[in-house]
Amino acid sequence: MQMHVRVETEPNNELRVRSNEVPPSELGSARIKKLISDLTETMRAENGCGIAAPQVGIHERVIIVDPGNGPRAYVNPKIVSRSLRTFSFEEGCLSVPGVWGMVKRHRSVKVRAHDENGIEVSLQATDLEAVILQHEIDHLDGVLFIDRVEKITRLPNHQIL
Repeated sequence: MQMHVRVETEPNNELRVRSNEVPPSELGSARIKKLISDLTETMRAENGCGIAAPQVGIHERVIIVDPGNGPRAYVNPKIVSRSLRTFSFEEGCLSVPGVWGMVKRHRSVKVRAHDENGIEVSLQATDLEAVILQHEIDHLDGVLFIDRVEKITRLPNHQIL
């Protein structure tokens, strides 16, 4: 059974903790699959396009990314290359509700990780998918988008700045 878990929100020091790698012996385990299921359910319930385990208080390197073609889980993701080209993108975050801002990100990234079954995967992502990957991997390092924001564009009372 899937479970919607409460998302931790800023200010919360738990969001600033660097997450631990999932040990090789746990890759593809029932425990990690359950975590992936719970994260996916929580992301959907909160209308997100990505979520990271630290956002629900679990300091393991697990993220879910859904740029619109269905959620994909990545365990121990690492960005192994980045494009020189960057662009600014308006981001929000489930852990910083109601706040939106422009963040400069790499237009494309290459990521290595493991999938929910523990199989090593490599992907080249561009545009929205690349933004989501960079945003969620930042969470694993204790970094929030507000740490990188160039300009806040909306606050919780829906002001446009």
